[in-house]
Amino acid sequence: MRREYPEAPVVGVGAVIIHENQVLLVQRGHEPLKGEWSLPGGALELGETLEQGIQREVLEETGLEIEPLQIVEAFDRIVRDEAGVVRFHYVLVDFLCRISGGALCCASDAADAHWLRREELNSHSRYRIAPFTIAVIEKAFRIKS
Repeated sequence: MRREYPEAPVVGVGAVIIHENQVLLVQRGHEPLKGEWSLPGGALELGETLEQGIQREVLEETGLEIEPLQIVEAFDRIVRDEAGVVRFHYVLVDFLCRISGGALCCASDAADAHWLRREELNSHSRYRIAPFTIAVIEKAFRIKS
């Protein structure tokens, strides 16, 4: 299935991995959101459950093994081109997750990976983070506490 100019929405999964009051972010290496920092994750593959998809994506992008604990948020991410045609349409399901193994290393389509303290989310740091991503992370911190 094409991700750019798709014929139908693509199901995507994201992981909010909180460890010692920090959240793991990856820098996107490809569109959409190329260069921005976001949650590790990606598109679900045919035959995968949501949980299997997020475990695979996190392992591929970060080298970490995770356990999905609960859904934090589900929403649409629709990006249109200059003519108003849908360029990307994702239905995203973000999970609160805990680390169960592995070691952090940047891989797959992630250009970089970094642990960010909660206080750094809204600061004017070098991290470009979409407002909807910050909202999901803040919700996950509230759920976790």
